[in-house]
Amino acid sequence: MNADSDTAHNDSGRTGLRVLLIEDSPLIRRSIVEAIDASGLMHVAAQAESTDEAIALLNGEAFDAVIVDLQLKGGSSVPVLAYMQREGLIDSTFAAVLTNHALPAYRERCLQYGVRHFYDKSFEFDRVIDALHEYAQARLDGR
Repeated sequence: MNADSDTAHNDSGRTGLRVLLIEDSPLIRRSIVEAIDASGLMHVAAQAESTDEAIALLNGEAFDAVIVDLQLKGGSSVPVLAYMQREGLIDSTFAAVLTNHALPAYRERCLQYGVRHFYDKSFEFDRVIDALHEYAQARLDGR
């Protein structure tokens, strides 16, 4: 698990939505963290590179939002989505898939798990950040 010293285990002083980022590319993780943390409404509270890490974090902590890549170290992140659905987290958490595998079949599979936000990394990177920002603002406004 990749938890910064002020994030997953101790994010005292941080305000806004707690985001779990599930992504195995260091470059993409860095870009997403910068974009999320720059908003002031949310922050990346923890990061995972594999399905097992992600499920362990979800089992041990509460997050307001989760961004998931479909392909992680060691395989697919579908078990993470299944876990989130089984535990009722899909309904109570902003869940978004950000992937290079944005085929209609993958989108449909994610919808079956209750994921309503599905974005192509190559073309829609900014859209996931925008959607997350809108969600954070709506929560802040009490909507």
